[in-house]
Amino acid sequence: MNKKVEIQNLGLKDYKETWDYQEKIFKNTLDLKIRNRRENLGVETRNYLLFVEHPHVYTLGKSGDAGNLLLSEEQLKAKNASYYKINRGGDITYHGPGQIVGYPILDLDNFFTDIHKYLRLLEEMVILTLAEYQIKAQRSPGETGVWLDVGTPFARKICAMGVRASRWVTMHGFALNVHADLGYFDHIIPCGIKGKAVTSLNVELGKKEISLEEVQQKLIRHFAELFEAEIIGL
Repeated sequence: MNKKVEIQNLGLKDYKETWDYQEKIFKNTLDLKIRNRRENLGVETRNYLLFVEHPHVYTLGKSGDAGNLLLSEEQLKAKNASYYKINRGGDITYHGPGQIVGYPILDLDNFFTDIHKYLRLLEEMVILTLAEYQIKAQRSPGETGVWLDVGTPFARKICAMGVRASRWVTMHGFALNVHADLGYFDHIIPCGIKGKAVTSLNVELGKKEISLEEVQQKLIRHFAELFEAEIIGL
């Protein structure tokens, strides 16, 4: 089993370009797994964790309701935002500058074959990272992602998650609001959940901006510990 995970920092990159890049890696990994099985090659599959910031974009998961986007095509243009229907799980979400988006493209045969565990470990990675900022984050029963003040009238989401997997290969991932423009969330029903607020790390800490690089390094460290992975490419 290959537990090496290559980190790639893509910087600020268009959503569709990044999606195409994910799909290319995803397909290559699937093709190798199929060839390994057919031809008994025994070639190790590779694992990746892509980090990126996107220009303003709304994405709708395959089980989502397009009605959860509250903007017309003209209004999207006025907001300088794009919109894509994509092939991950979950409903609608927003990505934009000031948000850390992480796309693990892992062959879970190298780690464990359990999607539920995979999602819980990604959530735990974020929970442990936020704890370093003295923020008590948690899961919300029946909902993916990471939340604050669950079970109270002040419940708010700080990290969204949505993944796709085939033959135990994953893609898509998580989006952690660090100093994102939360006004863009006003134009959707986030994740299709009415009456739930969204927050960002800088809002919770009362600061204008937080270092994305600093938060990313903490995420990587906790990811490595939780997945017992060897990080390469830094």
